[in-house]
Amino acid sequence: MNKAALIEFMSKETKLSKTASKSALESFVKAIEGSLKKGKSVVLTGFGTFSVMKRKERWGVNPSTGQKMKIAGKKVPKFKPGKKLKDLIVK
Repeated sequence: MNKAALIEFMSKETKLSKTASKSALESFVKAIEGSLKKGKSVVLTGFGTFSVMKRKERWGVNPSTGQKMKIAGKKVPKFKPGKKLKDLIVK
């Protein structure tokens, strides 16, 4: 499902216009992005948790030269599905 299909589904499910559904989705994404940018997690009980994970610095190998290189640590977004979502998928 892409963004357009999600907006279409939200519009039908909530009986809101596509414009209103698009605005709601963009606000939702913006809220999550803002929270993650501040280093805070977003918990949606039953659905999952969006958080920021710190990756450690590590060594890797350049595939074209075979030379060892240091890969810098960085922060990356992470999503951990909730129990309800896991149970829905696993069945």
